[in-house]
Amino acid sequence: MSTAIVTDSNSGIYEAEGSKMGVFVVPMPIVVGEETYYEGKTIDHERFFSLLQSGTHVTTSQPALDDIIGLWDRVLKDYDDLVYIPMSSGLSGSMQTARILSQDYEGRVQVVDNHRISVTQRHSVMDALQMASDGMNAAQIRNLLEQTAYESVVFLGLETLEYLKRGGRITPAAAAIGSILNIKPLLIIKGEKLDQFAKARGTKHCKKREIEAMQEEVRKMKERGLKVRIGAAGSFLNPEDGMAWKAMAEETFPDEEVHYDPLSFSICCHTGPDSFGMGVSIKYER
Repeated sequence: MSTAIVTDSNSGIYEAEGSKMGVFVVPMPIVVGEETYYEGKTIDHERFFSLLQSGTHVTTSQPALDDIIGLWDRVLKDYDDLVYIPMSSGLSGSMQTARILSQDYEGRVQVVDNHRISVTQRHSVMDALQMASDGMNAAQIRNLLEQTAYESVVFLGLETLEYLKRGGRITPAAAAIGSILNIKPLLIIKGEKLDQFAKARGTKHCKKREIEAMQEEVRKMKERGLKVRIGAAGSFLNPEDGMAWKAMAEETFPDEEVHYDPLSFSICCHTGPDSFGMGVSIKYER
């Protein structure tokens, strides 16, 4: 029995990296005016942020049905079944769409409602690879991933309120006051929702608050005797800032391996440039 692992680019895994990992990736569409790009394939971060900062209307969309089915069909020529790990059902309708499509595959396609995005979605992919290596089939992997779906959390600090204002998530008045007072919101993604977790005056204090929140989550997981995966992510315009943020995460958690990813465009549309995130998930063990 051979089981393939498929995800979308919201995981921070693009096609080039996926091919090295043994993972198949659906690139997320990025819609700019009437033109559609594909994350990690036909548009990079430099171009994306250039468009976003210019005031151009930039949005993300669900993958085209033909793109998903086409990839599944190609994969199933070489594998007995596959597990598809899309972004959280609470943040997009793409999971529900994939579930409907999977009904035509007689159980060979298992779609995971994993309630994750970004670094914690990557963690699910890594766990799925290990489960497949341990001989589990697609249905078994899906069941395990869904059982532990909520055993993860992402914290995300914002440098600017402009893009939350553009998306209608805060009022222009609140954005103006926040900018004047140098308020930096700290958001939390746990399960199906993106919520405000805390506020801080200035970027330095926001990063400190984020690290403290991460330390508390990691402590609680380890007190239960669980092993963890930790990831850092950001939408930094300067790559050196991203490396500095990763180094801060490594310093905070010296006993853990920390992976860094640029934030997915699905998140960046709402957070803008120079946002900074960290996430933790429990780690699958055989």
